[in-house]
Amino acid sequence: MSKKNILIFTFVVLPIIVAIGGSVIIMKQFYAPYEGNEVAFTVRSGEGFSSVNGRLISAKIISSPRIFHRYTKFKNKMSSLKVGTYTIPQGATMSEVLTILTEGVPILTRVTIPEGKNMYEVAKIFEAKGLVDAKEFIQLSKSQKMKAVLGVDGPSLEGYLFPETYMFSPETSVKEIIVTMLKQFRKQTKDIDLNHSFLSPHEVVILASIVEKETGAKWERPIIAGVYLNRLVKKMRLQADPTTIYGIWETYNGNLRRRHLLEKTPYNTYKINGLPLGPIANPSLAAIKAVMNPEQHKYIYFVSKNDGTHKFTSTYKEHLKAVDYWQRNRKNRVGKSWRDLKQKKK
Repeated sequence: MSKKNILIFTFVVLPIIVAIGGSVIIMKQFYAPYEGNEVAFTVRSGEGFSSVNGRLISAKIISSPRIFHRYTKFKNKMSSLKVGTYTIPQGATMSEVLTILTEGVPILTRVTIPEGKNMYEVAKIFEAKGLVDAKEFIQLSKSQKMKAVLGVDGPSLEGYLFPETYMFSPETSVKEIIVTMLKQFRKQTKDIDLNHSFLSPHEVVILASIVEKETGAKWERPIIAGVYLNRLVKKMRLQADPTTIYGIWETYNGNLRRRHLLEKTPYNTYKINGLPLGPIANPSLAAIKAVMNPEQHKYIYFVSKNDGTHKFTSTYKEHLKAVDYWQRNRKNRVGKSWRDLKQKKK
């Protein structure tokens, strides 16, 4: 080979070969599929691209952090990674991984909050799903700053954590969860005028929470709302067991004793006049509507029939008779439980 040809090969042909070879290697790495099993990958709150890139290579989801970095920069998506947990399927290429982390839908956790649960119970439900620390949830629900920001005038956000089925990303903050629940409350009640004839909107929520806790029979809500409204008009104490229980919730062991009924707390309606300090649970929309549209009657007493329903009476004499029949007569209690109540429409 002549000297001229050697020079041409060295400075022209060889670089082209090297470039082509390098391109082939780069393309091979770029299109190399993720070979592991389907895996969940989390982009953490506040995490930068370099950290994500490093964890992707550590998990062997991508084959080259340098190529992934350059490709992401080329696509102008360096700051487009979305916080959340995503499913990376087997066989995903780098471009597909980037699409998942910037445009994909995060894995969501389904949480159902039943009607009538109080904030302590709600916190435990979320904690069991791995979404919150229960103590932090309670602390924020009682926070003066949170109440002020969210416009709730009460001792806590109790009553406004709307019972619903929610879908949350594992990375959702406790604050975001609480705000979402309060927004749902406002969305559900936006078409209801909560200006009662003698109750403020907040007092409507308080009474609705008591109505919610007092019956397992949905069709009884308007009747029970009527009972308590009749009592309030007559200046009678509400004497609602659930309010007493809520006042001692953090030390309550499940057994309501006479001493509890005699203990004066801001929630014990056996010892205080009018409504308790705040809601005692998070009521359903139906309970709120029951307070706004109660059944008109003369009942001021009711006693459990041990199956989730109640016997309603208008006089104390009738009430004592009902207590004798439904509570002191053992045969009317044996084998009965509110859990056996068949829900039906009114």
